[in-house]
Order: sequence, then C-alpha cells, then structure tokens
Amino acid sequence: MDVETAIRTRRSIKAFDPSHRLDEGETAKLIELATLSPTAFNLQHWRFVVVRDPLVRFQLRQAAYDQPQVTDASLLIALCADVKAWDRDPARCWRNVEPPERDRMVGTIRRFYAPDAQLQRDEAMRSCGLAAQTLMLAATALGHGSCPMDGFDFAAVARILNLPPDHLVSMFVAIGRALEPAGPRPGTIPAAELMSVDRFAKGD
Repeated sequence: MDVETAIRTRRSIKAFDPSHRLDEGETAKLIELATLSPTAFNLQHWRFVVVRDPLVRFQLRQAAYDQPQVTDASLLIALCADVKAWDRDPARCWRNVEPPERDRMVGTIRRFYAPDAQLQRDEAMRSCGLAAQTLMLAATALGHGSCPMDGFDFAAVARILNLPPDHLVSMFVAIGRALEPAGPRPGTIPAAELMSVDRFAKGD
C-alpha cells in the first residue's frame, strides 16, 4: 500500500474482533517502524508499553471509562513519553556519528533543554504523537485497523503501568481486526480555511 492510500484509508476503529491476535513478528515490525519516526535531536522520547496481560487490560479499560477497544483490540500499546530523554545518556542516540560531532550535539542538547521544563515535556509529547501516527499508518498498510485513544484517567493509567515519575502517558494506540468499518467521515474543515501563508491569518 502506498503512503497516500494509507493516509486516506486510515480510520479510527471503535469495534475490534476480540478473538483476533497479532503474532510476535507483526508486533515487532510495527514497533520497529514506529521507531523510525522523526524526533527532535534524535532523542527518541517514546517508550512503548505493549499490554498483553488480560488483567492489566481490564484495569486499563476501567481507567478508560469502559471503552471496549482497550480489551478487544489484538494489540494495545501505551505510548509513554520520557521527559528526561535529553539527560539520559543522549550520546547513545548519536553513536553512529564521529566523536567530535557527537560531543557537539550532546552539548547542544543539554544547553537547549536543561533550563526549560515545559520544553522538555512538550518535546517528549510531540515525539510520541509522531510515533503514534507512524504506528497507525504502518498498521493500515499491513491491513490492520487502529484507534488512537486519550479518553482515560491519565493518573490512574500511570499507576497501573507503574510509570516512573519522569515519564508521562501520551496516548494508547489500539490495533487489530475491525468488526465493522468506520462510519463516514463526519466532516473535514477545508484546507483553505486551515492554511495561512507567511503569517497567521485571523478568522472573522
């Protein structure tokens, strides 16, 4: 499937076949493709929690206001953001680069992020959003349905997943076989209304 087709056909699936499962190879391929997403300074802030335990799935479903995708999808991935990725041995993200350039990049990373906690958080969450979109497009290209989810109690999910205090929950991505197709798109705002040139155009 080409990229344009994947973008046009990706839909948020609400009803998954609970009897369907992805094998280890399919799961590994999806995660591998997601890790090729772009990320600032190549810091790769994303952490993928693949939730397989039925009890943990059940607990997450309760924290997600009983949304059935949490337990019925073949694969549930909690995308979590490592807010301190910038300070967690960033040189490893540049290991294929010669030492002078690697050292320069590490110094730049530390100077850029150290003074700004909000920037650290925002960057980590942006990276997770990019990875989530890649994950969903990859799932579409491989013939699976998917659904991004953020309708849940974030604090409760963090507790259930035993998330470290310097990590944040970004979203879930549920992947599997759709029981029924998504309904018609409810409506897209025309591109001309969403696009400005050179400077932001105020609406009426």
